[in-house]
Amino acid sequence: MSHESVFRYQVGFERGDASGNMRLGKLEGMYEELFAEVIEDGVITQEERNQLDKMADNLGLDRDRLRRLESALQAAYEARHRVVIKDLSFDDAPPPATIMPLEPATDQRTLALERRIKHLEARIKELEHDLEEARTHVAVEVDLSDVSGKVVPDDDPAELARRVRHDPRDEEALHALYRLYGKHADVDRQWCVAQVLAYLGVAKPEENELFAKHREAALIRPSAPVTQDAWRRLLFHPEEEPLVGEIFSVVVSAVLVGRLSALRRDKQLVKLDPGKRQDPEKTTVQAVRCFHWAAAILGMHSPALFADPDYEGFVEMVPGMPPSSRIGAKALSGRSAAELAFLAGRHLANYREEHFVKMLVPGARGLEDVFLAALSIGNPGLPMSAQVKQLVLPIAQAIEPILEPQSIDRLRGHFLRFVEEGGRTNLQRWSVSVSRTCSRSGLLLANDLRAAHAVLSAEDPAHVAEGMDDLMTFVVSERYAKLRKQIGIAVAQVS
Repeated sequence: MSHESVFRYQVGFERGDASGNMRLGKLEGMYEELFAEVIEDGVITQEERNQLDKMADNLGLDRDRLRRLESALQAAYEARHRVVIKDLSFDDAPPPATIMPLEPATDQRTLALERRIKHLEARIKELEHDLEEARTHVAVEVDLSDVSGKVVPDDDPAELARRVRHDPRDEEALHALYRLYGKHADVDRQWCVAQVLAYLGVAKPEENELFAKHREAALIRPSAPVTQDAWRRLLFHPEEEPLVGEIFSVVVSAVLVGRLSALRRDKQLVKLDPGKRQDPEKTTVQAVRCFHWAAAILGMHSPALFADPDYEGFVEMVPGMPPSSRIGAKALSGRSAAELAFLAGRHLANYREEHFVKMLVPGARGLEDVFLAALSIGNPGLPMSAQVKQLVLPIAQAIEPILEPQSIDRLRGHFLRFVEEGGRTNLQRWSVSVSRTCSRSGLLLANDLRAAHAVLSAEDPAHVAEGMDDLMTFVVSERYAKLRKQIGIAVAQVS
């Protein structure tokens, strides 16, 4: 089958407003690269200063803002290499601080917020103490609500849905859901349940027959892309807190600049071969065409794509201005179209502005430092312990100069919302939920649980079961059913 016949859309499909990707300050990125080259030897000469100023003027950049950017990059360099950069173009005057030292708040609103935060911190300590106390008395959580002996009512969709959410491998509940959707002539949801049963290998003959009857031989051909509203209401994992992603989205481009600077200093910046860059409109490489097709459906722009058989993995983001994606040997050969669709959908979801920071800072501890730095920019009076302040302030000082004034205003608003909503989050849980969201976007495109299983198994066999459990829960959910209808891939109802 030719690639032209695989990656297609329905007649009338129109690409939507691709506004989900992370946004970058391209000119600042160009200047960052030049400045990084200048400070490489630890000295800024007058000649190099003139070169920087000329570059700024040619790019039409504000010199005051760029001085703050330089200060941030210089601070990051000095902290990492434990040296002091000598700027011979100035009279040895220290660079101005980008964030003022914390001072006691004086306005009533900030004082009230600080009292609220102290109350919440005290309450957290109480709850942690109570939790620890409870753990010493209760070693095992017992839940007998879903014992197999319980009769599953065929006419109670809420109870059946609850049981499947609790255990997506509950055969009895799945069979009951299949019968219930059959009674209501809801063929698409019946087919989704049949797919789960077939994947588990427990489908009855009639269930297997329905699954095979409506299973597409080729990939989905949607009539409309996923809207930004559908992303947030239907595709995001329920435990992915939107406000956390919104806060990260404000600072992610600044974090990328810092990451690039660090990689360049450590001689670890990946240099992609320009000859391996692919034109999605002209290439015959199936994986590349799949990414281009997937981006249109997800309402996103595809990053620059490089086909590199020397890279042994599936696909990875390569930091840059802008970042690119390198498709490796595991995706370039031996993969079905459905497996490629799962890979493409999952990878592209990471490029959303709410998610991209996770590719730059994969660990929960690093995410916590960036998150607190963002909050401290939103409220410089944010109370922090001396130990936390020592970790967070350098990050904030590196981020703040790169942000536009309106971005700082957004952080102020996000900080107030965060406090009003309780002032607490679990970034490890958020990180896991983002991974779940990305896998769900891959499954939406692949439309094939077995394809998802094949990719997850090749990557991390030890954690396949938990990943597939979430995907099965998604497949039989109302959210997935609504999403399939919105993009036009639902199985036609029986008239």
